[in-house]
Amino acid sequence: MNAEETLRHHGIRPTPVRIKTLQALRHQTETFTLADVEGWMPDTDKSTIFRTLQIFSEHQLLHTIDDGSGCTKYCVCRCEDHNHPGHIHFACTKCGKTYCIEDEAIPRVQLPAGFTTHEVEYIIKGICINCNNK
Repeated sequence: MNAEETLRHHGIRPTPVRIKTLQALRHQTETFTLADVEGWMPDTDKSTIFRTLQIFSEHQLLHTIDDGSGCTKYCVCRCEDHNHPGHIHFACTKCGKTYCIEDEAIPRVQLPAGFTTHEVEYIIKGICINCNNK
């Protein structure tokens, strides 16, 4: 699917900025921040990029990650269906980079009676392979 078709498929009205943003993001294999996207699209207003990322998140094109760093990170949704089971993230406490660990499922937690899950985030914090090898 091209960018315009992908946006329509997700219920998002395609605009030139949204198409350009999706084209910049669709091949990202790692997490990224608003500042990263600003660097990739220097001719686009920061608030426009922010609103676009919010819309993409609301429509499941992106996952947002709160890794405790105080800076929202994003990753491109690669879910096969719209169930969006999510995946584990690893946040390096040395370099600040957050990695998607897509090959491991988030463990199921049995909640007490009467509790309802709306969202699950699973963040592991430690030292990444790159920092361990330095």
